Amino acid sequence: MTIQWRYTTHDNLGVLSVAGHLGGDAVDRFTGAIGWVTARGTGPVVLDLTELRGWSAGGRLAIARAAQLLAVQGRVLELAAIPADGSIVPDGTHPPIPVHCDLPAALTAHQVSEEQRQWRTADWPEERHAANRNPT
Repeated sequence: MTIQWRYTTHDNLGVLSVAGHLGGDAVDRFTGAIGWVTARGTGPVVLDLTELRGWSAGGRLAIARAAQLLAVQGRVLELAAIPADGSIVPDGTHPPIPVHCDLPAALTAHQVSEEQRQWRTADWPEERHAANRNPT
């Protein structure tokens, strides 16, 4: 199983939401999504894990690597709604990763109002149930 992702930009903040299971078979797709994020946004990135059903050690390592990549660009990776089966504890080679209890808390912390633009994979979960939204 792979992951689905959605990237939403706000004023000087990006939100990358992932759904599915972030296991070894999904790491390349996650890394591609991080590439999308780095090319299309500025400022901090909140990784929204609300729809994530689980993650492997490799998935958690991919997140730590993403934090490192963003740090090189002067950006911060933050997490929202981590799965119940663990947390990310970066070693000394990775930057600290702030954690928010959920996405609304992360958006409130950044005083974010409306989204600006959104991209997503074709099978993003909410799109299966929201026929009135068009892909962007």
